[in-house]
Amino acid sequence: MAASGKTRIAAVGDIHVRESDKGNWIPFFQEVSQKADVLLLCGDLTDTGDESEAQVLVEELKACTIPVVAVLGNHDHEKGRHKLIRQIMLQHHNVTMLDGEAVVIQNVGFAGIKGFGGGFDNHMLSFFGEGAMKAFVQETVDETLHLDRALARLDQEHADIKKIAVMHYSPIKATVMGEPEQIFPFLGSSRLAEPLSRRGVLAAFHGHAHMGALAGEAPGGVKVFNVSKPVLVREGYKCPFYLMEV
Repeated sequence: MAASGKTRIAAVGDIHVRESDKGNWIPFFQEVSQKADVLLLCGDLTDTGDESEAQVLVEELKACTIPVVAVLGNHDHEKGRHKLIRQIMLQHHNVTMLDGEAVVIQNVGFAGIKGFGGGFDNHMLSFFGEGAMKAFVQETVDETLHLDRALARLDQEHADIKKIAVMHYSPIKATVMGEPEQIFPFLGSSRLAEPLSRRGVLAAFHGHAHMGALAGEAPGGVKVFNVSKPVLVREGYKCPFYLMEV
């Protein structure tokens, strides 16, 4: 914890670790460990969803001396090995993988999901038409319910704690602006924002939208940050992680 008594939270998404990245991430994790108390990894931990990439990441994480809270992204699901990737990540004693769960570190509660698409505001997809379309919408609804349950658990067990949401897909339109509008429905959904506002979340961190914007706000004043690594690099972060004190 910082000298101010606050918890310093570093966040980045879309690190897309490859097998050829051995040794490349050690300086990053060393610097994060010096400047933050907790590291959030907001999905797309691997590049092609291969367990060998996850193994490289776990080895690199040995340079990280602070707790790590992570969620999976769409790339981690590419080969259907996401459960194995999750198990490999959990080999590192400092890593907590969230998928509808919550964890408390220092004075902050973290609730995490992958999230899903569906569009934003008045352009959200609805339960109508083909079964495949309804299944698409249902996936987002299910992810939203998982997030709400994780936040509710924090409320029940730690009534006065500050809450942070970790996800891969965006809960608001503002942080995907810059991407082609045609793909907005595949970058996130406003449904994901509803529990953030209702449960009084302080901030939410996501990735996925590489060409999106860094910051926005969900209803109720919830701060939302797109910490996709390409976004942070474009914003001028020499060591690409966003730092927030809570």
